[in-house]
Amino acid sequence: MCSPGGAPPGPAPAGDLPPEWDSDDERMAFLFSAFKQSREVNSTEWDSKMAFWVGLVLARGRRRGAVRTCLRELQNGFERRGSVPLGLGTVLRELLRRGKLQRESDFMASVDSSWISWGVGVFILKPLKWTLSSVLGDSKIPEEEEVLIYVELLQEKAEEVYRLYQNSALSSHPVVALSELQSLCASVCPDERTFYLLLLQLQKEKRVTILEQNGEKIVKFARGLHAKVSPMNDVDIGVYQLMQSEQLLSQKVESLSQEAEKCKEDARSACRAGKKQLALRCLKSKRRTERRIEELHSKLDAVQGILDRIYASQTDQMVFNAYQAGVGALKLSMKDVTVERAENLVDQIQELCDTQDEVAQTLAGVGINGLAEMDTEELEKELDSLLQDSTKEPVDLPPAPHKVLNPPISDAELEAELEKLTVCDGDLAQKAASASSEPKTALGLNL
Repeated sequence: MCSPGGAPPGPAPAGDLPPEWDSDDERMAFLFSAFKQSREVNSTEWDSKMAFWVGLVLARGRRRGAVRTCLRELQNGFERRGSVPLGLGTVLRELLRRGKLQRESDFMASVDSSWISWGVGVFILKPLKWTLSSVLGDSKIPEEEEVLIYVELLQEKAEEVYRLYQNSALSSHPVVALSELQSLCASVCPDERTFYLLLLQLQKEKRVTILEQNGEKIVKFARGLHAKVSPMNDVDIGVYQLMQSEQLLSQKVESLSQEAEKCKEDARSACRAGKKQLALRCLKSKRRTERRIEELHSKLDAVQGILDRIYASQTDQMVFNAYQAGVGALKLSMKDVTVERAENLVDQIQELCDTQDEVAQTLAGVGINGLAEMDTEELEKELDSLLQDSTKEPVDLPPAPHKVLNPPISDAELEAELEKLTVCDGDLAQKAASASSEPKTALGLNL
């Protein structure tokens, strides 16, 4: 029985099913029935049934976390009271048409994956089928055992594999052994086939490239989240071999260290038992092992030194490429710029500025209605006098009277008033004459 997801097929848990699954038999009978041959017969019912099953199929795949499924597995998963949905084949065909699902054979044939040994049969037997399906489209209902892939879930899990690598110690170098990568991604990939599918997706996105070297598969990752991986070259293979040598030397040193410790313990045991010759042999074996450890340490230091220099040279190459790109951009930006042209341009700007100043002065000297321009010194003097006047304290003036003016009078009253004023003027004259004579008398008496 088909079980592409790695988990045994079976009915879906009750919590993952819609409320009407157990309560509305009439509704479920309609949903479990087959689709009409043509959507035009009743488009409303056809769309309603299709939307129900499309959402349920996609939700089941995401809940299980399996990127692979098949028609038989889905029928078993949605079994209800001994019945299976009769229209699931039509639903899967619609999902294939929308691009939510893809046939596994079509997916693998669309990527150059000759490094997958178990995929040889797929690529030999099914290239014509993949070509026809690519040209004619997914118009055929998939077979019960035919494996299908959840496209979006595959892309998400491939991104998760890439993040796991970036956050691990393996990311110190872009080349890593396939077996080490598989151990790192065991939590994401339930089986080997799923792991290979995720690598195919990353290879399709040009984020990894895979090479089989001496029967061992090695993977090269792109440097950076949005970078494209470069083809595997001799430097990558050489560095990978050095890394493998470093790992083997470290393991050998660890093994010899344990052996030396064992020889030391055997020598102690022999001394306690009074076996002096045996203790001496154990000590000699310990010395030989220690000398081998020292030799391996020297080789290990040499390998690590070479790796450090390679990493440094890669950094230098990156900086050199950045400098080279910067020089090229600078040359391009200053292609038409020379010192002579810059000096000529500055002279032209200065000349234009001088011309503009002369034009402004000429326009400012034109009089309006033929009047001559006033003298600047006179204007300055007038301005100083205005400033001095503004500094003086204001004069306190009495308030204006608020009495209402007398009403108009007649001519007779004016004549009478005039006579009074005449009489008063005469009296004032007489008083003034008498007053002028008094000082003289007083002056005479005093003398």
